[in-house]
Amino acid sequence: MLQEPGADRVTTAALAARLKVSEAALYRHFASKAQMFEGLIEFIESTVFGLINQICSQDEDGQRQLRAMVSMLLSFSERNPGMTRVLVGDALVTENDRLQERINQLIDRVEASIKQAFRTAMVQGRLPAQTDPAARAGLVMAFVLGRWLRFAKSGFRRLPTESLELQIPPLIT
Repeated sequence: MLQEPGADRVTTAALAARLKVSEAALYRHFASKAQMFEGLIEFIESTVFGLINQICSQDEDGQRQLRAMVSMLLSFSERNPGMTRVLVGDALVTENDRLQERINQLIDRVEASIKQAFRTAMVQGRLPAQTDPAARAGLVMAFVLGRWLRFAKSGFRRLPTESLELQIPPLIT
């Protein structure tokens, strides 16, 4: 339901109807609607950080890590439009504030991983010593968030990976 363009708020009644089960059946598996969203957030966290760890363990080059992380974050969004609505907060607007806080923490952790890749590239001499890893990581994360938001707001028509190969080099060099 989250990946339908222009989707309205997801209610437990609408979700139960879509799944052809009763609301009571949903609540036998989840204590609350917030717990359902927490399950989605856990899926996003485990997938994204599993892939970030894989990227960092497979390639020691900081700039290649950066390229791979940005590409992965945007590709994940493209393959999971409903999750994109969770990542940009659209699906959480009327939900418990702790869910948005959890997404904010996830984004902060992704930014920290990007910052570490910038530090790695600096130590390897691939970036100038005066590079500010925190500022650069903030810029990259703003780019990723902007792409996610544009994808969600366009009804999933403007792909996050559009022109990516042309836009990554200025971000990471």
